[in-house]
Amino acid sequence: MKPDPLELLDLAKAAAAAGAAVLAARNSAALDASNKGEAGDWVTAFDIAAENAVREVITSARPRDTITGEEHGTTLPEQPSGYRWSIDPLDGTTNFIRNIVYYATSVAVVDPDGAWLAGVVNAPALGRVYYASRGHGAWLEQQGNQARLTGPVTGRTGQILATGFSYDPEVRAEQALLLGGLMDGFADVRRLGSAALDLCMVADGTHDAFGERGLNEHDFSAGALIAEEAGCWVRRPRLTSPLDGGPPDAERLASWTCAGSIEFSGRFPL
Repeated sequence: MKPDPLELLDLAKAAAAAGAAVLAARNSAALDASNKGEAGDWVTAFDIAAENAVREVITSARPRDTITGEEHGTTLPEQPSGYRWSIDPLDGTTNFIRNIVYYATSVAVVDPDGAWLAGVVNAPALGRVYYASRGHGAWLEQQGNQARLTGPVTGRTGQILATGFSYDPEVRAEQALLLGGLMDGFADVRRLGSAALDLCMVADGTHDAFGERGLNEHDFSAGALIAEEAGCWVRRPRLTSPLDGGPPDAERLASWTCAGSIEFSGRFPL
């Protein structure tokens, strides 16, 4: 029996809330930050604790589901259901370390056919919870209020492009060379440091478009669905298979994740 997408959304909201609660206890004296390899690619004790909290909520409710997390990789049950959760316990770790408010816990679930069914981005420092389930629209909860998201205003003046840059110097240099072309038609650019929130802020109309090359699946899984359900044009890297996650690194680094009104669909590299 297939699970109801709204039931999966409720579970995603509970799991993301558990991770966000860990982040909300931020204490600079206990960050325990270390570098994962690339300069600027940080992990903290909060990343790990938040992922553990998210996993516990999901596993308690659906023990046969596969989970792919940024910090612990993929956990495959002995008899997998075919459904897989993609989680980023702390998207925007550098922001979190420096007490910049753009960070969030991101949780999404994909079905055996590769369709994303539910996604939640919970940003505790902003007091915002973005969420969507397939076919039921995208929503924002903030200060006890709930609002349906409908994407950016088409054709408005002063349009803003959101983007991000790789930790790898060679990839970053290539991205910088492309930036001038990407900016054609935009008035300005923003780089907030959280792809999940950038996608959500296209969904809520703050940004007019977002495009970034080389994202991992956990970076875009929830945010891309939220933008899509808000009526945005969205392009994301393909899944190798629903259980394997995103494409191999060489393909991933060349792939773009993009969102915006349909007017922007021709502006981003293929």
